[in-house]
Amino acid sequence: MRDYRKLKAFQVADALALRVYEVTRDFPKDEQFGLRAQMRRAAVSVPSNIVEGSARESGREYLRFLDTAFASSQELAYQLTLATRLGFLAHADFESLDALVQELCRILNGLLRRLRQSAP
Repeated sequence: MRDYRKLKAFQVADALALRVYEVTRDFPKDEQFGLRAQMRRAAVSVPSNIVEGSARESGREYLRFLDTAFASSQELAYQLTLATRLGFLAHADFESLDALVQELCRILNGLLRRLRQSAP
């Protein structure tokens, strides 16, 4: 089993999830089960998939979970832009979250590329 806590990807994803929960706290009440819930699910999905993939013995399964984490981070990137355009998210919050998402995507992409190159 891999120690996910040592992975930079997990550390950034975890920080991102916490931050998304903070900034979505003040979304409109009618978004409780809408965009706010969707953003929170996507944000939690990223570190969760990293953790679950790390627990898998198979390299192929690990890659699959990391792929899902990457896809969820891309989903969250869109949701952040949508929330900003709808006026739910302050531009400064968007900028800081977008920077985290972009950093996370670069890290995950590099990890995926490296693992695919070393896979049989």
